[in-house]
Amino acid sequence: MKDVEKKIVDVCCGARMFWFDKTHEEVIYLDKRQVKPMMVGKGRNARKFEVNPYFKADFKDIPLKSNSYKLVVFDPPHFTSLGKNSYMALKYGRLNKRTWKNELSRGFSECFRILKNDGILIFKWNEYDIPLSEILKLSPYRPLFGHPSGKTQKTHWVCFMKNATNLIK
Repeated sequence: MKDVEKKIVDVCCGARMFWFDKTHEEVIYLDKRQVKPMMVGKGRNARKFEVNPYFKADFKDIPLKSNSYKLVVFDPPHFTSLGKNSYMALKYGRLNKRTWKNELSRGFSECFRILKNDGILIFKWNEYDIPLSEILKLSPYRPLFGHPSGKTQKTHWVCFMKNATNLIK
């Protein structure tokens, strides 16, 4: 499979908003959604928006080989309070209010499954509805470090390494 030659997987690529190179040749971009190009906003604030993954896949069931990638990026939906058809739900996706713990726990497990030993997981989370402390309890590995960002410091970037030292026993 050609994908095995790639080194990086973004399991919830969405519109690839934080990527500098949105078509990087080393990255497999996955998302369970596909949104055709559209303009959102009005006038000078109008922007093109689309979700166009390399192929469609859910982060809870990633159809890639185990222990194969050096870097995995995990930026799952972080909202549970959005309306199904809201613009923010379209842009970022949303989690189920009742099943989010299971969804994210399965997502972490899948991300670590496809990572090589000593591979790096970069995790991005916004605490709009759920605090980061609750989310970190769902990972089978301890984080190495992290950093809050944004005006309100509610978006967190967290780095994990898959190895026996960081495995939570």
